[in-house]
Amino acid sequence: MPLSLPRPVYDAHSNASGSFGDLPDWDLTDLYPSPEAAEFTRDMGWLGTACADFASAYEGKLATLDAAAMLKCVQEYEAIDVIAGRIMSYAGLRYYQNTMDSERAKFMADAQDKITNYTTPLVFFSLEFNRLDESHLNGLLEANADLARYRPVFDRMRAMRPYQLSDELEKFLHDQSTVGSAAWNRLFDETMAGLTFDLPFEDEPLNLEATLNLLTDTDRSKREAAARALAACFDKNIKLFARVHNTLAKEKEISDRWRKMPTPQTGRHLSNHVEPEVVEALRNAVVAAYPKLSHRYYALKAKWMGLEELEVWDRNAPLPIDAPKLVNWDTARKTVSDAYAAFSPELAALAEPFFTKGWIDAGVKPGKAPGAFAHPTVTTVHPYVMLNYMGKPRDVMTLAHELGHGVHQVLAAGQGELLSSTPLTLAETASVFGEMLTFRKLLDGAKTKAERKTLLAGKVEDMINTVVRQIAFYDFECKLHAARAEGELTPDDINALWMSVQAESLGPVFNFMDGYETFWAYIPHFVHSPFYVYAYAFGDGLVNALYAAYADGLPGFEEKYFDMLKAGGSKHHKELLAPFGLDASDPKFWDKGLDMIAGFIDELEAMEE
Repeated sequence: MPLSLPRPVYDAHSNASGSFGDLPDWDLTDLYPSPEAAEFTRDMGWLGTACADFASAYEGKLATLDAAAMLKCVQEYEAIDVIAGRIMSYAGLRYYQNTMDSERAKFMADAQDKITNYTTPLVFFSLEFNRLDESHLNGLLEANADLARYRPVFDRMRAMRPYQLSDELEKFLHDQSTVGSAAWNRLFDETMAGLTFDLPFEDEPLNLEATLNLLTDTDRSKREAAARALAACFDKNIKLFARVHNTLAKEKEISDRWRKMPTPQTGRHLSNHVEPEVVEALRNAVVAAYPKLSHRYYALKAKWMGLEELEVWDRNAPLPIDAPKLVNWDTARKTVSDAYAAFSPELAALAEPFFTKGWIDAGVKPGKAPGAFAHPTVTTVHPYVMLNYMGKPRDVMTLAHELGHGVHQVLAAGQGELLSSTPLTLAETASVFGEMLTFRKLLDGAKTKAERKTLLAGKVEDMINTVVRQIAFYDFECKLHAARAEGELTPDDINALWMSVQAESLGPVFNFMDGYETFWAYIPHFVHSPFYVYAYAFGDGLVNALYAAYADGLPGFEEKYFDMLKAGGSKHHKELLAPFGLDASDPKFWDKGLDMIAGFIDELEAMEE
């Protein structure tokens, strides 16, 4: 039961105003009124005392506690988790609003240092708990229903029993964490936020988010210029990015070796509470489907664009029949809210406070972290959503996605801090389902064949990005960590690993420009959350199967869906999916989701006849 110090997880992809309308900013006062607030000082002081008192009261004594005393111990630990999470959520969210602000960076680093020092005395808890005899623990759980409610937390914690080190070593690693992976993560974030890209048609250099956005521009020359600017900048910094990846992969290899973890992926599978064979079945099903999904779709796209080959800057290009359009914020909000309401008025009502209470930070701003995420903070407050909204139709789908996360986090909060966190494999369920609801609403409203084709093609591209691209990313990570175990990797080594998965996943229609081999450098998941990426493919496949059950009129679907979201991390994926007649451990399960994508491509091909 490691203490959680929340970090936003990015999804792949001003007070701003202008052509998009007034874009909302975060109001972080629900966490703390200001960095200097008495409440912040009070909580930080309380945390130091509470951690010391907890260790004094319980270290070396867990085996002597009866059920009532053990429940009290767990609840005290949970209360500490809430305050630590609240502090780091506030510090982290302020930082992500402007990673170039040295005061914010210092505030977050100082908070992290203090909390790491305060919580070091707590390291004993999971280690000592895992040494409890199984029959003794079962007796405690049978004697107290309130304690038994935490069984899923205990099960996940005790899954780490074979891999835990001595108490002294675990405390050392905990203490060292702020100058280990956390420091390299911060170096990566600050470097990325500070990169600028020179475009011949722009008066000023652009940041990463704005440059990536040009890859979806209708003007092919602008897309090419953006791709080449990205490649040039990444190449200038490639030694630094290679150093970050070499160091983090080596640090992980050392930790895994000491813990005797059988594979680099084992830790992620354990934290996701998913069996390795389930992930392997997903990976194999997607790779086997490359020809009928991405290869087939991109060949079709090349035909639409009148090209023999696609360049990398054509991958996310709008279709020639697309009328260029920007979607203002109010329209985006109404589109997503209406789609949620069509499924369930309750779902729309849960999303409403995000728009009205300062729970969304939408605009692109200097120094703001790129990408998008939904951060749950702690169960006693509420989530916050970050976007970099630029008015593209894809940005509307990103809003639908992140709101899905936010609603899921609100619903799961009822489980309490330790049970609310959903394993990553299921954490993408509500987000991808929110996207699907929005897409289906738009598709049903399509008035022309061209509009329907544009919507279908956009959805297929999003699904390929979510499924095919993320599994290719997963394969890249597997190769990277395996290669790093054999020795230091040069930038060219990492580039070669990246390219080894690109042609296989995207297909023979692509030509890969010189410089594309460095595009692994900007993807934050590889740095922040090794092997996270398969969760996207897991979520997409799961939602496709769920949506098919919904479309087929499964009785009580809405109630079952809300029950699943409310469960948070309190149930295994088998338990959560059983009411829908689904089982992710069945290798054929993944084919259902992949067949839905193939069906959309079938419809697009039929439009050509």
